[in-house]
Amino acid sequence: MKNRSVYLGLVLAGVLLVFGVWALSFFGSTLSIERVALDSDAATTRVAVPSSQALFNPPRPEDAPESIREEVMLGYRIMTETKKYAGQYIGKDSQLSCSSCHFEGGRSMESFSLVGVGATYPRYRDRNEYTIDLGIRIQGCFDRSMNGTPPPLDSQVIQSLLVYLQWISTGIPVYAKLPWAVPESMDNPHKPDPVNGEKVYKDVCARCHGLDGEGTDIAPPVWGDGAYNDGAGMHRIRTLSIFAWRFMPKNAPSLTQEEALDVAGYIHEKPRPAFKPTHSDKIVRLIPLTEGN
Repeated sequence: MKNRSVYLGLVLAGVLLVFGVWALSFFGSTLSIERVALDSDAATTRVAVPSSQALFNPPRPEDAPESIREEVMLGYRIMTETKKYAGQYIGKDSQLSCSSCHFEGGRSMESFSLVGVGATYPRYRDRNEYTIDLGIRIQGCFDRSMNGTPPPLDSQVIQSLLVYLQWISTGIPVYAKLPWAVPESMDNPHKPDPVNGEKVYKDVCARCHGLDGEGTDIAPPVWGDGAYNDGAGMHRIRTLSIFAWRFMPKNAPSLTQEEALDVAGYIHEKPRPAFKPTHSDKIVRLIPLTEGN
């Protein structure tokens, strides 16, 4: 009788052991499946988050890592005090700095912002009929907007500006759409009226830019020897009208689209330096861009 009880106990223990192993296997597999499903969902969620979302949050130049801080700061100073730090590359009569169009060294949305350009170049440009990098684009600014001579690509000026522009583009995904980017035109059918533009200029613009467009202590010239030349982007009515509409007067933009087009048409007719290219901004194509090549 005693042996029989021992035998039944052993059988019962064996059954419980087998059941326990089966239960652990079953529920462990279920948990594993559920975890895989959760991980899969999480992966799907991560993929679904737009990777090209760009946020306007440019870091301060002085917060750059120590390894590049000196060049970032020099790039910022070139932007804001161009004549002092890159005077050999701007026109002798030019009264402009890079910040004349790109306020606060390009870190402001209240002008043509440069935040993100470090992540969105190289870029195709009709003027060049090819894709150009940011260094070549900067050379064009000196050649045209500054009515000067393009610094060599390996110069301290270009390299410091590249480091600076890359730094203020920190966190911007490569080729992200920049919500703060200014459109190329207003798509407004209004034909610029220089006569009304003269009135707008005298009523709104002259107080800062001077009655004869010569500039003042608080704003740059918009025509004359000290202004951009006729090869600059601002010499295009569509570009200048967008700038005037979106950002002028500074800190309190108030012009209608029609007023901006009119005043841009008026300024466009005023005398300014002629563009005399000092280098070719055309890309010499050595390889034909045809299908199959």
